[in-house]
Amino acid sequence: MQPEQTTDAAEFTVIGQTMEKVTFIYGAFLCVWGCMVSALSGSESVTSLIPAFIGAPLVIVGLAAIQLPQQKKLLMHIAVLIGLFIVIGGLDFLRGFTVEGGPFANPWAGLSKGMLLFTGLIFTALCVQSFIFARKNRNPEQDS
Repeated sequence: MQPEQTTDAAEFTVIGQTMEKVTFIYGAFLCVWGCMVSALSGSESVTSLIPAFIGAPLVIVGLAAIQLPQQKKLLMHIAVLIGLFIVIGGLDFLRGFTVEGGPFANPWAGLSKGMLLFTGLIFTALCVQSFIFARKNRNPEQDS
């Protein structure tokens, strides 16, 4: 999946969406994922909702970046920090290889951890690419 670049070179996009919208969509996906896994697995543990707990701040940050473009730089740095936390949390998937039954000894937990690792890496990489794009295309007059 190659990120797109708009013709005015002012905005980094992925599949036609700005990173603020990608952040919102990814956060919403995590919220839905956490709720669906909890419901489908019949889990009574709050840990099955961890993706939703991580997704909610991304939804808020994405919406705030859309509504407050003057604060977008700060908000998107917060988003990538959350993305790094998602990757770190997803790394627990690898710990599953050291226990009997492997990472899918608890299939729903293994699936969620693997999803967090995979999607977190993609989201964080896209954020870094957007920062590089912004740095290369910034207007020197914007620097303060």
